[in-house]
Amino acid sequence: MINFLKLSGSNRILALLALLWFVVILLFAALRPTMFSASTVTTVLQFSTILALVSLGQCLVILAGGAGIDLSVGGTMSLSVVLAMLAVKAGLPPSLLPLACICAGLLLGLFNGLLVTRLKILPLIATLGTLFIYSGLALALTGGAAQSGVPGWLLPWGRGAVLSLPMPFVTLVVPVFAVAGLLLLYSAWGRWLFAMGFNERSARLVGIPVDRARLLVYGLSGLLAGVAGLVSLAWFGSGRPNIGQNLELESLTAVMLGGVAITGGVGGVGGVIAAVILLVTLKTGLLQLNVNTVWQVGIVGALLIAVLLIERLSKRWS
Repeated sequence: MINFLKLSGSNRILALLALLWFVVILLFAALRPTMFSASTVTTVLQFSTILALVSLGQCLVILAGGAGIDLSVGGTMSLSVVLAMLAVKAGLPPSLLPLACICAGLLLGLFNGLLVTRLKILPLIATLGTLFIYSGLALALTGGAAQSGVPGWLLPWGRGAVLSLPMPFVTLVVPVFAVAGLLLLYSAWGRWLFAMGFNERSARLVGIPVDRARLLVYGLSGLLAGVAGLVSLAWFGSGRPNIGQNLELESLTAVMLGGVAITGGVGGVGGVIAAVILLVTLKTGLLQLNVNTVWQVGIVGALLIAVLLIERLSKRWS
């Protein structure tokens, strides 16, 4: 306990998440030993890939402060997938499908950023509105039907694995989180985000281009949602107009569980990826134990509250 209390905030969160993950593994090992296999590891990391990419974008938006939040990430992912698939059907070369999906996400994210930085709409309201717009458009453009025609050369990457590690996780999540962590810690841009989240007024006074930086993080959030959409295309082999459903709440849960302060300025990407893997492991285990979906949501909510309470109490004790 003493050593735990002496850890810094971010390290304390990582240690707590590691302990919880260990407890979850022991619990499922006792209740259902057969669930631990190479295929289960692959499944957990495959689902973690999509949630991790979306959660990273959410993390950057929240870190930048200004009551920042992106509730549209699920709708952005869904609409990016649909627009990319419709573009291919309209004559876009299939080789450009990945670029189309990523660019669509970027543009949708930048639109959110313009609403927040130029029109000064509260991020909660702006992104809640675009969530409905993007999700509604994805369904309206397709009639709710999945879009087939994903190029065959994309599927081996989306479904492949190396030593039970999914290719998208190895080639996207690991390098993207590594780069994001380094940028936040060692670049001027990263220091800008923390300064903006900690005290936006002071950040403006020292010359940080707050609006431009905030526009960029919303664009990055949309871009990462587009990348997550590309992973779903390569994994499922079709563009599903509801693929991003509930990702806004799951990504927000992962970010807060990972130690990022909802007011901004505090946190990091290490806790976010740890929280994502913990959440997906927990949900996968509960699914294999045939626990009702309603109870799964309740358990995840209870876990979030418990972690935040433990972190708050540990700060007081230290």
